[in-house]
Amino acid sequence: MKFVDEYRDAKLAQDYAKAIAAITTKPWTIMEICGGQTHSIVKYGIDELLPSEITLIHGPGCPVCVTDINIIDQAIALASLPNIILCSFGDMLRVPGSEKDLLSVKATGADVRIVYNPLDCLKIAQQNPTKEVIFFAVGFETTAPTTAMAVYQAAQQNINNFSLLVSHVLVPPAMEAILSSPNCQVQGFLAAGHVCTIMGYTEYEPIVEKYQIPIVVTGFEPVDILQGIYFCIQQLETGKYQLENQYNRSVRREGNETAQKIIQEVFEIVPRQWRGLGEISQSGLGIKQKYIDFDAQKRFNSQRLIPVSSPCADCISGEILQGIKKPHQCSAFGTRCTPEHPLGAPMVSSEGACAAYYRYRQQTPHNKIPISL
Repeated sequence: MKFVDEYRDAKLAQDYAKAIAAITTKPWTIMEICGGQTHSIVKYGIDELLPSEITLIHGPGCPVCVTDINIIDQAIALASLPNIILCSFGDMLRVPGSEKDLLSVKATGADVRIVYNPLDCLKIAQQNPTKEVIFFAVGFETTAPTTAMAVYQAAQQNINNFSLLVSHVLVPPAMEAILSSPNCQVQGFLAAGHVCTIMGYTEYEPIVEKYQIPIVVTGFEPVDILQGIYFCIQQLETGKYQLENQYNRSVRREGNETAQKIIQEVFEIVPRQWRGLGEISQSGLGIKQKYIDFDAQKRFNSQRLIPVSSPCADCISGEILQGIKKPHQCSAFGTRCTPEHPLGAPMVSSEGACAAYYRYRQQTPHNKIPISL
């Protein structure tokens, strides 16, 4: 398949790994910011191909994983109310709140439904005019346009029994939060190609300048990632710091302006709580006053429905999401914490780092297992 097979070519991947080794003269630490990239790295053993001087660490690039426990509790509380249909992407159903998850609420009779597109919620709302339909909206800039379009169409069609519980987050502020932390180990970033397909990469250029750090917009296949690492190491070894676009088959500097316009129509930038990172200023999307009637937090006063919650004491997901630790360094990994019984969100999501390690390396969690392409 074009644009897939050639980026999974084993010989080309090995050639890039050799090229990386040839230019590497000192230790470097690079963070991939996307959970999809993390899964490719672990699945294909990309880190096994690299010289020992290069360390890859996994960032907060999984939107399910970084969704704050408080808003998950709000979703659970809303789903438990009468005459509510709560819709969500499937991987949110098993993310643990402070006491339970949406799947267990569904098992007790709550009307919780999996959808694949926020626009599906409008059809559900039209089919159930006596009920309130809430979409639990999570994700980075990648999924925000379809969420915004659902609100816009609901307003146009006077669908008044539809609202959003919003937890959209933005990538660049999270990168700055990591770089400004005293625990920061990151010397270069692989930026998420799908986010940049929507937003472009102009927002990353000030980060490069401010922190003197290379950022390479990178795709998700093995050769994409190895090429992105090669570009990053080239810069680090030569003392250059700039924005490079490895994923130019999808990403333009200005991004998708049509998608950006619908985001700007419906949403405004707000502070957002991130699981593992705390509150980050200007890092989330909230509903504008113009569309405030579609805000479930306002409509149902959902912030008053739940007690103050705290994460599981045994879960180190916060350190994993910051790249401070890796999943196999958690004492609960693969024993008390599994995809069937997760303690934290990174073990639940298809993009979570813990789930990747469990699926591809959990046989011997404290040792790396090479995986051929």
